Amino acid sequence: MSSVLEFRPQWASSPGDTISDVLSEKSISLAEFASSINESIDRAKDLIEGRAQITLGIARQLERVLGGSVQFWMSRDFQYREDSARLHAPDKGWLAELPLGDMIRFGWLQPVPKASEETAACLRFFNVPSVGAWRAKYASVQAMAAFRTSRSFESRPAAVAAWLRKAEIEGEAVSCARWNPSGFENALTSIRRLTRYKDPDRFLPELSELCSTNGVALAIVRPPNGCRASGATKFLSPQKALLVLSFRHLTDDQFWFTFFHESGHLLLHSNQSMFIEGVDTSQTKEENEANDFAEHALIPAEHIYAMLSLRLDSVEVIKFARKIGISPGLVVGQLQHHKRIRPNQLNGLKRRFAWEK
Repeated sequence: MSSVLEFRPQWASSPGDTISDVLSEKSISLAEFASSINESIDRAKDLIEGRAQITLGIARQLERVLGGSVQFWMSRDFQYREDSARLHAPDKGWLAELPLGDMIRFGWLQPVPKASEETAACLRFFNVPSVGAWRAKYASVQAMAAFRTSRSFESRPAAVAAWLRKAEIEGEAVSCARWNPSGFENALTSIRRLTRYKDPDRFLPELSELCSTNGVALAIVRPPNGCRASGATKFLSPQKALLVLSFRHLTDDQFWFTFFHESGHLLLHSNQSMFIEGVDTSQTKEENEANDFAEHALIPAEHIYAMLSLRLDSVEVIKFARKIGISPGLVVGQLQHHKRIRPNQLNGLKRRFAWEK
């Protein structure tokens, strides 16, 4: 008994791909092509880019100018429309999962003239050929991620995926030296001093430089609606790490603690793992290790007792922060974490940031 398996590719190639190839082979310009088929340049461009359907009349013109039979061009167009319909069948549901409004508002996507083109634009952003391929690629994100706000993550995984993808795009564009774990660990001493700077325009360039010099691409990516992540780490290659910060909480204590927490993941844990951080501390071994790493990097062990013994007023906290060389807001954050003060106490010492509109 034999069976025939139907080939159903996870991509769709438009007749425009063939047209473009033939034009290139024959050295025919776009203007010459448009004139020869009696169409405007815009219409010819739509044919090449797959937006315009091949009618019987156009198929006859293509046969005359480029070769191939009328039946070939009509069949080529029919197959493309059929493949596109099959691949894009789940589009509406998938697009509804994505934070499209923010992706456009933040400049990650350019607005498209037709709603029917939204799926193609999003697939290009994620660098996948189909919605099915996207689901296969990002199905592993939840399983891989050590996420401190798992419930939020489960509610909008597509928003987290979009945030991660934008970070990957930015990270891939960063020129880095080779990953140097010992050099990066040594650089954390200099990075710790940057916590004293109030203005991100001052500390972010220095932070990025200290990271890239040691093989870490730093990406600061605004979280879209539905993404509750504050930071993430992964390796883009064995020699290039990606460290992502969202500035989601817009305070210096959260920003810097997350940075050092992520740095702990890069230095302590497998370069095959991805870690995504939120706000609620999970009890995994890796998360606890990264938390301890961040705390000790910010407040060295020899200063912990003195911090916990502080008289709890602004003047004493500022004096202590100046003595150990960090921002007062980080001391406040640690005092709150250790429950020496309530979450609403001394917050005036924290520096607050804002995203540009």
